Amino acid sequence: MCGIIGMVAQGPVNQAIYDGLTVLQHRGQDAAGIMTWEDGRLYLRKRNGLVRDVFRTEHMIQLRGHIGIGHVRYPTAGCASNAEAQPFYVNSPYGISLAHNGNLINAEELKRELFLEDLRHINTGSDSEILLNVFAHELASPGKLRISEDEIFAAVAGVYRRCKGGYAAVAMINGYGMLAFRDPHGIRPVCFGQRDTPEGPEYLVASESVAMDTLGFRLIRELDPGEAIFVTLDGHLYTRQCAVAPMNRPCLFEYVYLARPDSIIDNVAVYKARLRMGQRLAAKIERVWPDHDIDVVIPVPDTSRTSGLEMAQHLGVKYREGFIKNRYIGRTFIMPGQMQRQKSVRQKLNPIGLEFKGKNVMLVDDSIVRGTTCGQIIEMAREEGARKVYFASAAPPVRYPNVYGIDMPSAGELIAHGRSEDDVARLIGADRLVYQDLDDLVQAVQQGNRRLRGFDASCFDGEYVTGDVTKAYLDALDEQRNDAAKATRHSADALIDLHSEPD
Repeated sequence: MCGIIGMVAQGPVNQAIYDGLTVLQHRGQDAAGIMTWEDGRLYLRKRNGLVRDVFRTEHMIQLRGHIGIGHVRYPTAGCASNAEAQPFYVNSPYGISLAHNGNLINAEELKRELFLEDLRHINTGSDSEILLNVFAHELASPGKLRISEDEIFAAVAGVYRRCKGGYAAVAMINGYGMLAFRDPHGIRPVCFGQRDTPEGPEYLVASESVAMDTLGFRLIRELDPGEAIFVTLDGHLYTRQCAVAPMNRPCLFEYVYLARPDSIIDNVAVYKARLRMGQRLAAKIERVWPDHDIDVVIPVPDTSRTSGLEMAQHLGVKYREGFIKNRYIGRTFIMPGQMQRQKSVRQKLNPIGLEFKGKNVMLVDDSIVRGTTCGQIIEMAREEGARKVYFASAAPPVRYPNVYGIDMPSAGELIAHGRSEDDVARLIGADRLVYQDLDDLVQAVQQGNRRLRGFDASCFDGEYVTGDVTKAYLDALDEQRNDAAKATRHSADALIDLHSEPD
């Protein structure tokens, strides 16, 4: 999961892209980057760290131009060194820069093709650099000094023929304009909007619509699966369907956890979807546990608040804020090691003892991945005097790894993998555990847009919508994503960064 943004404006874009990245920060806290273009020159700043730490006044002054792209990253299976911060750039043809959210499942095959057939060298372990070079090679094929939107869209069609997986990308082509495209299954989100000025229209592309709201753009719509849009330097917008058989299958986990509640994805208001998740979770409790003795519903902040409040109202029990969150601690399920995650939970949440003492508490979270967070939260509730501690998940059991750009752990580190709900309840220390049913989750999202016929729900059901995920690929991914492998990579990354240029 990463966040991308791109803008073509009538004036400088540096501040707007910076502001847009800050509202997309939840999509990646590992690195940030901005690249702009003016009068034939590119200007770049990218580094590991939060947006507010990467960009200082001296950097912003240097980011000149009326067109630019930006990125916030957390690494999926690759390393986390400064070298892999985005955007990436390749000089041939024309000079192209690109920022990408997602994951190419045939990255290794493409890397070999690029070297042996396209004569292109890949300098990092990032599949974003591979995606950029595939597009660059396709765009170079006509061999023209000047290109039109037709050649650009043809190059995107070539990307779709070669690249498998889930991805959304924004790119700049020097001297031409800004391009954005979304994979033929529409797995990863990307939308675009317009802002009218006296000098002419301005266009914005972003992973989530919240960036449009913040920057005063009118949301036009989400890109369709397999669609590309191109905006020229003088503000002309072109759109085209470039895939042969597009199929809309957006990632279901975006609505559960990844997206901000104030975003709209594929015409579904995320906040409303989470309200419906709470309603359906309450209905399940009433169905399977009609004589429940829940005294109070307490959410695990922040993403479960919406579902938790609605669940409490439908059950007719009290809703209380029982944990205060330290907002300066990162998301724990993407941290590199189990020890670090366990320490982080205690630093991140502090309980309000009065809300627990002597009560039967129902804790609500958006999902359960490793079980690290919920296990410690249950323990904290008991330490504060809770009589019984129940746990509810607004999502079904996460039993399978995500291969389309979310850094979920290896299968063996997913607490629900190969286990029953009673097994998971025992492992996390809950007196009772209630999971959302997958059908209910689908309906909670689908109710916001009946035209959505299906979703990528692979982390719940193990069915990968692209249809080309093999056991060999999953085994290799398991080797990359387990904690031991991540610890080795992070040590190597630290050594690489020691030898990189000074900040």
